Amino acid sequence: MKQLSGKTAIVGAYESPRRDAPRVHPFALQMECILGALDDAGLALTDVDGLCAASGDWAEGGGTMDVIELAEYIGIQPTYVNSTDVGGCSYILQAGQAAAAIASGLAEVVVISYAACPRWWPLSTPSFDPFVFPAGPGQYEIPYAPTLISTYGLFARRHMDLYGTTPEQLAQVAVTFRGHAAANPQARLRKPITVEDVLASPMIASPLHRLDCCVVTDGGGALVMTSRERARDLKRRPVYLAGYGAAVARTQNSQIPDDLTTPAALSGPRAFAMAGMTPADIDVAQIYDAFTITPMLALEDLGFCERGESGPFVAAGALSADGGSLPTNTDGGGLSSNHPGKRGIFTLIESVRQLRGDAPGIQVPDAKVALAHGLGGTFCSAATAILAV
Repeated sequence: MKQLSGKTAIVGAYESPRRDAPRVHPFALQMECILGALDDAGLALTDVDGLCAASGDWAEGGGTMDVIELAEYIGIQPTYVNSTDVGGCSYILQAGQAAAAIASGLAEVVVISYAACPRWWPLSTPSFDPFVFPAGPGQYEIPYAPTLISTYGLFARRHMDLYGTTPEQLAQVAVTFRGHAAANPQARLRKPITVEDVLASPMIASPLHRLDCCVVTDGGGALVMTSRERARDLKRRPVYLAGYGAAVARTQNSQIPDDLTTPAALSGPRAFAMAGMTPADIDVAQIYDAFTITPMLALEDLGFCERGESGPFVAAGALSADGGSLPTNTDGGGLSSNHPGKRGIFTLIESVRQLRGDAPGIQVPDAKVALAHGLGGTFCSAATAILAV
């Protein structure tokens, strides 16, 4: 895989400014984002011969053959398609696979897109958590009635018990990212908050309060990738995929490692190895933040701090764009900017904007290397990309 480093580039990026899109079908939102990303790249729909999408979940508009539905909707017949769905990090994983497809000649211009409209979607949510389906492995966990949020609460409580992490340290994650969102005109929530505000918000799944949890928005985004050679001739500064790694682990709660290691402990080193870099080389990071515990575990597994030290790390201001050692989620992240469901694509989009110097809000000066990291499910999968200019 190391031979893929720097061979492909992201040449177009677009994030829908919508956070509420009432009565807009998710595919229509994807079409808006795809055309926006292509325009950003100086390309047309007729140039696209590769399509990556994972739109089969609730509120994403598709079905079991979602990538075919989407291709039909936007009017293309690509030579390369990819509908790999590993949850929220799917689009980071697809970017890595698209790079391999481009390098091998399977496609020349690949679009990666996502949209969902959970704030209005008329179809009801599933009546069960797919991880605890009452057959197969899930039947042994369903008596305990786990939910997505309660499982993240278990991760947070375990981290507290093992390493002394405090609710105040968790809250600092939300406070920091809200501070970044305040500068982003597209962010859903922009009013600054304090640690006390987070701790005073209603408890959702102990120890996670409401402000420890991501926003729920409609939204979408798209990226355009091509070869290094073709990227040189397009209108925007290319952002090269320097490193990439992905990993899958488990779905069942009973299989969570005692020390809370997540698949990022595999995807991160793989990405750094491909790029020939270390965590010290990263200028800015965009890390999936469905809940405040989410980026804290990623920081440890990606090597930005030691096991169990993410609490003091974030409390010291490391993630702040105002003098922190690792400016993170500069758009406000899922906690404050947007979270339609699978947020991995937005970590890539904001990474591109930071490296091109055209972020809608806070801009990290002279950023040359960015890390985009996502997860799927309840730390069931992970994907990491290192981008460079």
